Amino acid sequence: MFKTLFLSSKNGFFQKKVHPSRRFLFSPLLLIPLFLVIISGFLIKSIQRDLIESDYLSHIFTGFIGYFLAFLISYIPVERLRRFTIPFYCLSLISLLIVYFFGISVSGAQRWLSIGFFSFQPSEVAKLSTILSLAFVLDRKIISTIKDLLLPFLIVIFPWLLIFFQPDLGTSLVLIILTFVMLYWSQMPVEWILILVLCIVSAIVYFVLPNFLIFWIPFMGYLAFRSSKKKIIFSGLAISLHLLVVRFAPILWEFGLKEYQKDRLILFLDPNRDPLGGGYHLLQSKIAIGSGGIFGTGLLKGKLTYLQFIPEQHTDFIFSALAEELGFLGCGVILLLFFLFISQLIKIAKNARTEFESLIVIGIVSTFLFQIIINLFMTIGLGPVTGIPLPFMSYGRTSLMINFISIGFVLSILKRSRSLRNL
Repeated sequence: MFKTLFLSSKNGFFQKKVHPSRRFLFSPLLLIPLFLVIISGFLIKSIQRDLIESDYLSHIFTGFIGYFLAFLISYIPVERLRRFTIPFYCLSLISLLIVYFFGISVSGAQRWLSIGFFSFQPSEVAKLSTILSLAFVLDRKIISTIKDLLLPFLIVIFPWLLIFFQPDLGTSLVLIILTFVMLYWSQMPVEWILILVLCIVSAIVYFVLPNFLIFWIPFMGYLAFRSSKKKIIFSGLAISLHLLVVRFAPILWEFGLKEYQKDRLILFLDPNRDPLGGGYHLLQSKIAIGSGGIFGTGLLKGKLTYLQFIPEQHTDFIFSALAEELGFLGCGVILLLFFLFISQLIKIAKNARTEFESLIVIGIVSTFLFQIIINLFMTIGLGPVTGIPLPFMSYGRTSLMINFISIGFVLSILKRSRSLRNL
């Protein structure tokens, strides 16, 4: 059924070979996420076993739908979707705007839209639309001047603002990271990326050690000086940028963040300051992870998980349930699967046939990798609670479907990549 004819220029005859696409139904890029979905489904059942309506069946069912949807999407050449990129981006912006007027509010955040019996989170859709739009504007474009950054930043700034003020700090951070990674993939100088990323450090230094800014900000000017042909002008722009960040950091802290977000950013350094309030999640998560030991208590046998000591454990803190019930070895297996999964994605990005396709894959890779790292750091107390889900494991139907759709795009690109052209 899936056969193609290959013309041999040397012999002048046709040679039959089996098309590799039919093997993609059992590709590790689909099987690893599906396995993660099934394992997390059991963990969700363990967390919610006494509830009348548990989310574990919904999670597994959504995962299987996403699995087959990704396989079907893999038959659509991504290049054919290029002309729909900007309309898709505009629709995602409209949905983000509608959230502010008709959105559903949960736990103080207005992030969901409901259409009859169906509800979804537009910010998750916006991540994918931003990746596709950035790939569209960065295609065959080398970032070598300041002007080259204007259009990519315009693409990102609108969804970022709409998401940040929902408020959704986690997803807004994801947008920033995927933007920097895709700019780097477009051969933007590393020094430029450092200058932009280290704006966060400048804001932190202002609050923690303001006198150090006397040395820090000139260092930013030095990085700019060594990375541009217009050394003086670019150094002045870099210094001005960091001075603006320092100037507006207290304003953003005061008016841009909710009180619970401020608590999360502060208390991860010392959660014992408020053990029954903002630090409760982190303390209970670390206790659950430590109680799992080497081998864990076994699926559906975690005491802390069963007694629901950790709020929102089936979403943001699913890893703590994993650590308690499957122990260090179970966590090691899951991390190994994530490593193999990310490694394969990076290889596909390198071997993509076009720059557009390569940028899409690397944007998807950066999204997955950042979410994995931040979620793990959050649950073990090395980072603040930001509400970033663990891909394919945290409960969230919109997030799960978008993840599988993204994998469908990657498989489509893999079919047409340089590495499979001669199969």
